[in-house]
Amino acid sequence: MTDTLRLATRGSDLALRQAGTVRDALSSRRRDVELRRVETRGDQIPDEMIHRLGKTGAFVRALDEEVLDGDADLAVHSLKDVPTEGMDDMVVAGVPERAPSGDVLVHPDGLGIEDLPSGSVVGTGSLRRTAQIKAARPDLVVEPLRGNVDTRIEKLLAPGLQAEHERRLIASGEARAATADEGGEGGEDGDADEPNWDALSDGDADGDAEAGDDDEEFDESVEEWFDSLSDLERSAMERKVETEYDAIVLAEAGLRRSELFYEVPTTRLPREEFVPAAGQGAIAVTATDPDVIEAVRSAVDHPRTRVAVTVERTILGELNGGCVAPIGVSALVQGEHVHTRVRVLSTDGTEEVADTRDLPIRSHAKAAEEFAADLADRGAADLIAAAREETEAEADEGTREGTEEEADDE
Repeated sequence: MTDTLRLATRGSDLALRQAGTVRDALSSRRRDVELRRVETRGDQIPDEMIHRLGKTGAFVRALDEEVLDGDADLAVHSLKDVPTEGMDDMVVAGVPERAPSGDVLVHPDGLGIEDLPSGSVVGTGSLRRTAQIKAARPDLVVEPLRGNVDTRIEKLLAPGLQAEHERRLIASGEARAATADEGGEGGEDGDADEPNWDALSDGDADGDAEAGDDDEEFDESVEEWFDSLSDLERSAMERKVETEYDAIVLAEAGLRRSELFYEVPTTRLPREEFVPAAGQGAIAVTATDPDVIEAVRSAVDHPRTRVAVTVERTILGELNGGCVAPIGVSALVQGEHVHTRVRVLSTDGTEEVADTRDLPIRSHAKAAEEFAADLADRGAADLIAAAREETEAEADEGTREGTEEEADDE
């Protein structure tokens, strides 16, 4: 084992933060760590849904290949993105203590999912989250959403902030003045692209005739308002969006690791209905060299987290769901048992097979296999097979609508 360990990671902000926690843990054991940024297949195809990329692990394999080729000593991943099969040439050497594993609803005014008006548009790219939203609130509209955590939040905030900016400009007269400076009525060419300020202000051309209740007054200038915005909100102001979302669903872990949890109003979604993805909130460190594996295991591995995610990933693997079916699996170590909740849904959220079970910690992997087999016999296998057929049919048709959650979601 070399004196300096080379750690392969994606180059996104969240991925680098996750890699940083591993580097810090190893550094505390007097190990020097060098981060190597790697572009993955998932990064290279930004307009594809994960479940249409052909296999799971779109954000994983490129990093592991750095290790296999000898260009890195270890790699760091979001555990939920690590395949449950096809990893025989790699070892999950360490699983640090898990962050909160649940999902949250982000709404500009802090509304919970039960408070959203009928017809509200909720953004997510996850099959699991889509099905769970439809099951809980079939009257909501679910639209695809992709991007890093900050990008997704900016897409949510942009329309509201831009509209607020426009209202303040109109109230101050700056918008009218800016239009006049660009060429007066109709511009230099006399075209008809000038906004209809009469309609916007509900007054006459000077904005002072019978404006009535639509006149707005603000206590601060446009500049003062803009200066009061956070960096995230200012970035959102510059973003063009095709879909306007009323709310979005994200992993709490991703928000916290990105230091954005307190930047936007969030509401935790009930775990009984919104069962997280297997491994959500956990980080995996992979390696092949025995000395590196031992160094990582002693420095970062968290036994209780390791047991919980082993149960989750065993159930997911036995059900053979991968990322092609809406499956939520959540496990929590409680004394001598692992409290486990599983929810398998149809893609439209109208059918489900769900159950909870306390598994003995001493035989948690075997018990997880038996739990999965029971769920499969009760109809979970049929729901997963139907979901697989749907996603394969979409891929065959060359469908490119929507986006899937990626490692940068958490």
